Amino acid sequence: MTTTDRPLAVFDLDGTLADSGHRQHHLEGGRRDWNAFFAAAPEDPPLAEGVRRCLEAAEECEVVYLTGRPERCRRDTGAWLAAQGLPRGRIFMRGDSDRRPARLTKLEVLRRLARDREVRMLVDDDELVCDAAERAGYRVVRARWTERSPTLERAQEGEGRT
Repeated sequence: MTTTDRPLAVFDLDGTLADSGHRQHHLEGGRRDWNAFFAAAPEDPPLAEGVRRCLEAAEECEVVYLTGRPERCRRDTGAWLAAQGLPRGRIFMRGDSDRRPARLTKLEVLRRLARDREVRMLVDDDELVCDAAERAGYRVVRARWTERSPTLERAQEGEGRT
């Protein structure tokens, strides 16, 4: 089986592979500091369960990463993935000015990927993204190995920032 024949395993980053809890204080209160929030992403500790599942999926699938992080974070994101020993893979990011909810942007990318390849699974912590993907017929693994953050959930859905 060649690389282009392998099914895809699609992994989210924040809350799935990366523990963003240490930087969520930048989003609390009335003034959200998005620049500081994303600038702190390279310091995210890995989430052991997500990393384990990603490495396991890579045995049969091509791993791709689908994140709500803005495009301007690409270099830091790629370096973080490499530093964790995660498989090399394409990284799909939100456009810097795209403020649509993650459930819309991520489903759009999944549909594009599925035109040419089997999407074996989506692994994500955002319940609304997971619900939308399941309704569209994708197999979903809900990343419930980290504590849910109402602050991050509001950012993902209401502000289209991650």
